[in-house]
Amino acid sequence: MNTDPAPAPEGPFRSEPGDRDLAPQFVLPLVVRIERAAPPARTDALETAARAVLVMLTDERSTDDGPWAKAVRDWQDARIRKVVRRARGAEWRRAEALPGITVTGATAEVRVFPPVPVDDWPRDLARLQVSGTDLDDPEPPADPDPSAPVLWLSPDLDMSAGKAMAQAGHGAQLAWWELTGAQRAAWHAAGFPLAVRTAAPGHWKTLTTSGLPVVRDAGFTEIAPGSCTVVADHPGLR
Repeated sequence: MNTDPAPAPEGPFRSEPGDRDLAPQFVLPLVVRIERAAPPARTDALETAARAVLVMLTDERSTDDGPWAKAVRDWQDARIRKVVRRARGAEWRRAEALPGITVTGATAEVRVFPPVPVDDWPRDLARLQVSGTDLDDPEPPADPDPSAPVLWLSPDLDMSAGKAMAQAGHGAQLAWWELTGAQRAAWHAAGFPLAVRTAAPGHWKTLTTSGLPVVRDAGFTEIAPGSCTVVADHPGLR
């Protein structure tokens, strides 16, 4: 999935979408653990994936002269592609052995890895399946805290859990880019609290015209190009 967000003011990102297309393309791999006997709840998986993206962006290995910093910069300098794959059992153990970060929610485990070239995934990740990430919530999620960040999903799109996890990650990243340094520090210090919810149709129309960051899909999988998938409603951007 691709987006056309405005670059962070202090970031090294190209300002024009065409320039990002010309840059070498990378992808951020995420792997969600889905054991047959105990799959995660859908909403928790989406929220955990969004936090995993933020954890990767702020990890000391991804910043300054860290070992992942160049890959993260190159990835953000192009399109912010993300792909979610699933693993269980031995597949998950092999994924855990690769350099990355595991982020845990109430029921979900998501491992995020440093960006890799689009066509050059590590073998143990490339062999994992993208399909089969359909998840359910055992109970409807509670209303989100209005004082906390909320990533609102479009009520008009039917996305698999894996697709929605990637979209939630995009929304978290767009919010992060637009925050001030002080706002970023506060969110990081709090452990990146956030909620992912599907907006009501009337609320969605208001959100998409509010000036908040909007994720627009490139249309590579599942949905039409240009579809608005997520609005990132962070209190610091209201």
